[in-house]
Amino acid sequence: MSAPPVVDLPIEDERLAQDVATGLAAVEKLLRSSVESEDAFVTEASKHLIEAGGKRFRTLMVLLAAQFGDPSAPGVVPGAVVIELTHLGSLYHDDVMDEAPVRRGSPSANARWDNTVAILTGDYLFAQASDLLADLGPELIRIQAQTFSRLVQGQIRETVGPRDGEDPVGHYLSVLADKTGSLIAASGRFGALLSGAPADVEERLSRACEAVGVAWQLGDDLLDVASSGAQSGKTPGTDLREGVRTLPVLYALTSGEQSRLTELLSGPVPEEHVEEALTLLRAHPAMERARAELTAWIDRARVDLSALPDIPARAAFLALCDYVVERSG
Repeated sequence: MSAPPVVDLPIEDERLAQDVATGLAAVEKLLRSSVESEDAFVTEASKHLIEAGGKRFRTLMVLLAAQFGDPSAPGVVPGAVVIELTHLGSLYHDDVMDEAPVRRGSPSANARWDNTVAILTGDYLFAQASDLLADLGPELIRIQAQTFSRLVQGQIRETVGPRDGEDPVGHYLSVLADKTGSLIAASGRFGALLSGAPADVEERLSRACEAVGVAWQLGDDLLDVASSGAQSGKTPGTDLREGVRTLPVLYALTSGEQSRLTELLSGPVPEEHVEEALTLLRAHPAMERARAELTAWIDRARVDLSALPDIPARAAFLALCDYVVERSG
């Protein structure tokens, strides 16, 4: 019997499915216990996003990467928890910066309490991740520090925007690589290192996971335009309403044309014009260009994955590549 789908991805190999299911359960248990505090309010705030659910996408990357070594090695589960705590901590901070009222279908921490509580809770999760990390050795600490540096730099560069004369598309893709790709790359690297996989396997997994991470975010960009709310689980056009210039929008704006669409996309799209903007953008060549960019990142991932040892985890990674392309429409 195979495990339930993870990130909507069924794992065909029964033994691998069982290993992943067991690993996910162990990660979930340690994740919850790692944020326990003597202060009941700190515990409640820290578990707020954990209990809201989530795909545990980065956890899956750690566990699959660990299959290329010894997946039962003692550091694998703590390493996955470090990655997940880092991700969750960044979400608390993101919601403050974005003034987001909802996260994972529940009120965000800043909406439920206030910005100060949300920021400090994110800091607490980073601290708990560091505590776990201290037992995993200096190499893992260095990787985590470098990853965190990329996360912060990506967020700063997104906030500031492209410099004068900088290509906005290149800037956007580099921000995605730092903000999203870097932690997923670290997931693959953690799994490989902590399981004792060979160095060349570690490097390939890190590169492939980063490329998959960027492609996943590009898929979200496309879904915000192309999907129905029922398909994506969120309201289409959210980025347009907020004036967020995702890849399809950037391609439309840099096409050199002066049109009703570029007029609408010049800033946040008023609610009464969102449907018009979505209709025009769905029919614009910018969507196909954005899909081609997503496919290019997945192709990069496939090159590295195809060179890995032929085990069920490689097939699962390659199936994930197919899924990322298919979910984008």
